[in-house]
Formats: sequence, C-alpha cells, structure tokens
Amino acid sequence: MDAVAKHQRPLQGLSAWVITTGAAGMDTQTRGVADALGLAYEMKPIAPRGLYKLLAPWGPVAPSERIGEGGSTFAPPWPDVAIGLGRSAVPYLRAIRRRSPATFTLQMLDTRTGLGAADVIWVPQHDPLRGANVITTLTAPHGFTAERLAALRAAMPADIAGLPGPRVAVILGGKNAVYDFRPGDDMRFASALKSLGDLGVSFMVTTSRRTHARLREVTDEATRAFPRIFWEGDGPNPYPQFLAQADALVVTADSVNMTGEAAATGRPVLVFTPSTGSAKFRRFHAALEAHGATRPLPERVAEFPQWSYPPLFSADQIAREVERRWLARQAKR
Repeated sequence: MDAVAKHQRPLQGLSAWVITTGAAGMDTQTRGVADALGLAYEMKPIAPRGLYKLLAPWGPVAPSERIGEGGSTFAPPWPDVAIGLGRSAVPYLRAIRRRSPATFTLQMLDTRTGLGAADVIWVPQHDPLRGANVITTLTAPHGFTAERLAALRAAMPADIAGLPGPRVAVILGGKNAVYDFRPGDDMRFASALKSLGDLGVSFMVTTSRRTHARLREVTDEATRAFPRIFWEGDGPNPYPQFLAQADALVVTADSVNMTGEAAATGRPVLVFTPSTGSAKFRRFHAALEAHGATRPLPERVAEFPQWSYPPLFSADQIAREVERRWLARQAKR
C-alpha cells in the first residue's frame, strides 16, 4: 500500500494560491480541495476588466497586475501549488507557470484551453473533457467532509432538536439558464411537499439567491401546516445544519452544487426537476440516480424515503488523485 493509500498527506502544509473571481460557489469548490490536500493556502481573488476579461481564458493578465514584481498580489515567493477555477483564472495560472515552473498547477473546470493549461485539470463527470491529466468526479467538490458532518450532527441546535422526526431538508434553487420554473412546476412541487407533510415529517426549508418569489410562496404555503423552520435570509444561514440533521432531503435540480452536497450525507435525496433542462444536467442527475443517491420527487410521495448509499466526497477524491500525480512528478525530478 502506497503513502497516499495510507491516508498520508504528501502536500500537507505546502504553500498554495487559490485563484478565483471570489464567487461563493467557486470559493466553496476550491477551498474544499485545498483543505482536503492540507495546503497552507491564500485566497487570491481576481477581477479582470475590459479587454482582459473578454479575452480570458486565452489572453494575458493585465499589465497592471505586475505579476512577479514586488508589491503585486502575485509576487514571489512562488507557491508550491496554484489552484485556479474558471476562465478568468487561466491567464494567472499560465503566468505563474511561466515564471515558476516548479509550481504544481490545478485547473478546475473545462475552460476550453486544452490539456496543457495546467499539470492537472478537474472536470465533473458529466462534462466531456478527458485526457491523461484530467480528473473527473461525479459531484463537484465542497467543504462538507465526513468529519464536518459528524461534528454538526453532534451539535444539534435547539430549534432543530425541537422539530419532530423525521426531518426533511428542502433546499431551494430557482430559475437559471437551463431550468425554467413554470407555474405548473411550482404547483407540482407544492403538491409533493404537502404529501410529504401528510406522512408526519417536519421541514427545514432554505432558499437561495436564485429562488424566485412564486417558488418561495408555494413552498411556504405547502409547508405552513406542518412543523418547520423556514429560512429566507434572516440571520445566520442554517444550511449546514439542515444538511447534517436531515433524515431525507428535497433538492431542486437546477443546482449541481447543492445536489452534490446533499449526496454527501448518505441520506435519501429526492430531486425535483422543473421544465426544460439540458443534456449535461440530465447526465449528471442520471449518474447520481445510478449511484443510488437520488430519486425523482414524485408529485405525490406515498411513503417516507428510506435508502442508503456511499456518501460522495469529491474533494477527497480529487485530492487523492492530485497527490498521486504530484508524487509522480516529484519522482521524476
């Protein structure tokens, strides 16, 4: 059994830069991997503008960034590892590799720049990019490790403890470029929630920035008669506790991230699919169903969902592959 298989962390404590535009979803994914690797990392938010934003990922970094010069955000000492996510990060990874060939680079997501953009590239399994240096996982990485979920479960807040079981987390996304929530979709969703409530469950509902008013309203109406917590942005977000304490989860299909986080719990996940969709999203949800994590949310739930599956911790999977490839590169030096 090799060092990685023994759960040693060969990159533990190495320096790293994590480069994103600072969007919450991007930071969640990159932090999840950096934490799983045990890196001593700095977040390096970027905000390319004008022509440099338009030309990314193929163009250069703006000269005003002064990469490599004293006083720049990107100045020596160079990190052992650089992680970038998305199109805007690619010019920065390219510039770092040019100035510091020893820095090991990880690019997250397919930016259509080919396999030579980084030492290792991660894409979700439902994306088509493949190659010798490409890592794929079923779900996107996040920060909900087995240890974190266990710690959350051991510290149940009083308001959740006061809810009778079984508890169902309802995680609301909303309209995006792929899914269109039509009035009929909202009513199907409400009908499903009411049928769940009639089974004697309590609800833990959380909205997101994409949750449109009509979906929020029908969810409120459908769950109002049952024991519940309904979070709409007032006070600290209880989402982590909702994930940890749920006996089952209902998630809208529009969010790959939220569905993947739900699949880290090992608890049944019912996915509500609104109108439209895309081939990429259908591949993702079909793969989660095949894994045993999810099933479609029917308009009428006849019995409380009870099934189990191996929880999905993609950040750990990515980290182990990165470690193997880093060790292989070190052995060639």
